[in-house]
Amino acid sequence: MSDLCAIAVDVIAIALTEGERRVPALAGLPPELVAPGATFVTLERDGDLLGCVGALEARQPLAVDVAEHALAAAFDDPRLPALTRSDFPEMSVKVSVLSPSARMGAGSYDDVRSSVRPEIDGLTIEVGPRRATLLPSVWPKVRDADEFLGALWSKAGLRPGSWPRGIVVSRYTTTEESDPGPRPAL
Repeated sequence: MSDLCAIAVDVIAIALTEGERRVPALAGLPPELVAPGATFVTLERDGDLLGCVGALEARQPLAVDVAEHALAAAFDDPRLPALTRSDFPEMSVKVSVLSPSARMGAGSYDDVRSSVRPEIDGLTIEVGPRRATLLPSVWPKVRDADEFLGALWSKAGLRPGSWPRGIVVSRYTTTEESDPGPRPAL
């Protein structure tokens, strides 16, 4: 198990067994875990989403970011019920570390469709108060760029194919670490 997945699994285990939400102490961690990083933590069981929470911009040490997002994915994702002790042994954990986002110079939906890189790009769209993102890990779950973009637009509450005034589209990539489980019960 990778260091990032180990952090996620450990903080969830502590929260489930001790009822405390802790983040790792930074003293003694490798420099790459203390450097700022932006992550998403995705928890699944048998292919079903248990939680996914993250940040698009690096604002805190990578180890803390992973821990906070693991706890939020497990217990605070408003779309789903909180993780249970019975979910823990079978859950898979994926930590996606995001690159800095770069604004795409797209002037239309078709421009985005023709320049997005399937299997590589994550995209964020912003228009007014609406903002939505899809990680690159969504690509295997869709047929093509049209389905990916349609899902992203719908997630932002927009009609797929529309190009509202003031829309901003940004792309990023991720590196991913996974722990598919299983692990011992708590």
